[in-house]
Amino acid sequence: MQHPTQHRIVVLGAGYAGAVAAGRLARRLRPQDAAITLVNAEPHFVERVRMHQLATGQELRARPLDEMFAKTGVEVRIAQVTGVDTDRRTVSVTDPDGTGELAYDTLVYALGSAWNPQDVPGAAEHAHEIAGRTGALRLRERLAGLAAGRTVVVVGGGLTGLEAATEIAEARPDLDVTLTARGELGDWLSPKGRRHLRKVFHTLGITARENAAVTAVAADHVVTADGTSVPADVTVWTTGFAVHPLARATTLDVTDTGRIVVDATMRSVSHPDVYAVGDAALAAGPGGKPLRMSCASGVPTAWQAADAVAARLTAAKLPKVTPRYFNQCISLGRSQGLIQYVTADDRAVGAALTGRLAALYKELVCKSAAWGVANPTLGVPTRRRPVAPRTPEPARTV
Repeated sequence: MQHPTQHRIVVLGAGYAGAVAAGRLARRLRPQDAAITLVNAEPHFVERVRMHQLATGQELRARPLDEMFAKTGVEVRIAQVTGVDTDRRTVSVTDPDGTGELAYDTLVYALGSAWNPQDVPGAAEHAHEIAGRTGALRLRERLAGLAAGRTVVVVGGGLTGLEAATEIAEARPDLDVTLTARGELGDWLSPKGRRHLRKVFHTLGITARENAAVTAVAADHVVTADGTSVPADVTVWTTGFAVHPLARATTLDVTDTGRIVVDATMRSVSHPDVYAVGDAALAAGPGGKPLRMSCASGVPTAWQAADAVAARLTAAKLPKVTPRYFNQCISLGRSQGLIQYVTADDRAVGAALTGRLAALYKELVCKSAAWGVANPTLGVPTRRRPVAPRTPEPARTV
């Protein structure tokens, strides 16, 4: 139960970014000073980076949010977020008991993203997606019923597409798997990385159609920009993500794609009581280059936002660490992987780790990320500081 003097913090979304932000806030603030509420539509944490594994029939460990956040001071509310009123500082939610409102003093927006069919004709109707658990389970059922010799086309040559194509080809060697890429296969990787990727594709029997943007999707084929029809009993769409549309309906300053514009502390540039993390935020990395939508970006932005919120509330020093990249971790089935080392702003360098060791490295990264979410206060809460007395905020101009 909230006390009238507690600072009310509401975190929307319990993906990697939202769950990490809520847990880190619980480590930084005293429960008698701050009431932290984590709102999520699903009762379980979803390991989004493993959806290609779920789609191919592998079982993932259940991670109930109420168990993860038990005794942390974070209240978990399972509800669908239907609106945010940034002027009244309220969040509208719907759950099995009906509709309601949550008032906040500080909001952490982490609703993330979903698949993006990009207005390609037929994609929304005929393609499968693996951006979430529901889509991955739907694809899982479809693949399980697919007879030997049938065709699967993975559209998109990014990280998600590479992982999906190799996972499917390894799990179902009896299927004909094709990946279509807008550019050349792995064209952002180092020469060593590209060589290894092509080697794995060859070993798994995956056909790579390069420089072949898909312009239409039908029930049994896709069409590329040059008019080629590619047979596809199943089409898997992995060409990118679209952020949750809710932010567009608020008075927050957002980009034309709906991402919330934030400063270096992940604070909204238009509303100082709102922070955005993960895919929902347009955050700058080294050199001012926008961070890409990924778990690798989401967790550091969550750290930054949580530390900034706690610092401002406790009159402590603000964090000044710019999120940066170290590598891109790609699983290529269960036995092969590719770790592409990158510059701070995510450009490939010559060094890359490949093969079974890379697969083990990627698995360790995935397990570490999930462990960090499942243990939000890392066992023993530390560095909890009292909240400083509030000072009146300047009137907001419109």
